[in-house]
Amino acid sequence: MTLWGGRFKEGTAAKLSQFKDSIGFDQRMYAEDIAGSIVYARALVRAKVLQAEEAETIIRGLEAVRKEFAARQFEFRETDEDIHTAVERRLIEIVGAVGGKLHAGRSRNEQVATDLRLWLLHRLPKLDEALKRLQVALIQRASEHTETAMPGYTHLQPAQPISVAHWLLSYCWMLMRDRDRLRDARRRMALCPLGSGAIAGTPFPLDRQAMARELGFTAPTQNSLDAVSDRDFVAETAFALALIGTHLSRFAEDIVIFSNPGFGFICLPDRYSTGSSLMPQKRNADVFELTRGKAGRLLGNLVALMSMMKALPSGYNADLQEDKEAIFDSMDALAAMIPLLADVVVALEIDEKALRAALDEELLATDLSEYLVRKGVPFRTAHEWVGKLVAMAEETGTSLSALPLDRMQAVSQRFEKDVYRVFDMDHSLASRDILGGTAPQSVRGQIETARDCLERLDEIGGMG
Repeated sequence: MTLWGGRFKEGTAAKLSQFKDSIGFDQRMYAEDIAGSIVYARALVRAKVLQAEEAETIIRGLEAVRKEFAARQFEFRETDEDIHTAVERRLIEIVGAVGGKLHAGRSRNEQVATDLRLWLLHRLPKLDEALKRLQVALIQRASEHTETAMPGYTHLQPAQPISVAHWLLSYCWMLMRDRDRLRDARRRMALCPLGSGAIAGTPFPLDRQAMARELGFTAPTQNSLDAVSDRDFVAETAFALALIGTHLSRFAEDIVIFSNPGFGFICLPDRYSTGSSLMPQKRNADVFELTRGKAGRLLGNLVALMSMMKALPSGYNADLQEDKEAIFDSMDALAAMIPLLADVVVALEIDEKALRAALDEELLATDLSEYLVRKGVPFRTAHEWVGKLVAMAEETGTSLSALPLDRMQAVSQRFEKDVYRVFDMDHSLASRDILGGTAPQSVRGQIETARDCLERLDEIGGMG
């Protein structure tokens, strides 16, 4: 059975069917499609298009179809082009000709727009919960290392000492913004296209407000032409997912680097590592390498969606069929990735001795400049003088703290005996006791703020 064959004299070519049919991937929206059909049947009763008894028969049939899908007992036919065709075909098989009345005034254009919005609305809360669990893991590990110093990097060059907690929390805040973006996208997503028809609306007096409310939307869409072709909500979600992937990829890159024996800051437990089929000594961070790789897929899906959308004329076009595989793939990738990363974060072994050994005194060059600033030296002048000391230490093969005072004073008399107090990593950390800084006291406050933000995200603008 096709839904549109009356004006055609011959059937669809098999190769065309294989090319255009979307049932292979849109069947995952069966629950949303059936939910929309049940609500639509009730709306047709209120509009006096269906008798109440007819609607009840249809609804019982739809519930039977839903049970078949849930039990994985639904049998597809070659004529099932998409999830809408499959559900309607099976409904008519179960309840008879009355099932054909359900589609009065309704188009698959509005159905798919409604189904996809509902599908995402139902699944984004699960993704949000997974992100929260990863944040909780980051915060917990951070609370264990507020005073553990490590080299901080810019341009992947040693820069200044920071705490391990400060590093971990930087990713927690990225994920906080990601979760906020998903909430924002979800707000615009929660508009119901049902009742839009193919492009022009419907002649039947359907209560669109009631249909939207019954399906869990906040309101109906305002323009039927826009409603059937709008995929802004898919693009917005794909962007948010791609940015999540980007943040997780950056974290993964850090772990790949820090777990390299050349750094040795982190060791992955055996259960989260892989080996080599040739080299017995290898311990590979595949989970993080794959995280980096999948971020590319998430970005590719976003680019594919935007490229598909950019040249569409108004109204529904079959190009829009390409939206689902891209967004499904991005959602699936993150649904698998994020819970695993949360488990790995909890299990990471942080080598404090290796971190301490990597804290070269050059990391305190900025502190040395600030020592001079406190003595009234303009910062640019202080920067130049300390640069000369760094060069001097490199030339003599010694550390900054091993430079004799007279050598320092040859650069400037502003260096005094108390200069050697600067060469203390813990003091350097503690000195940056400002909101957002890496001092242990500041970071402990940051942890509390992060925990408060997690609670507020649960309480305000929730995803459930």
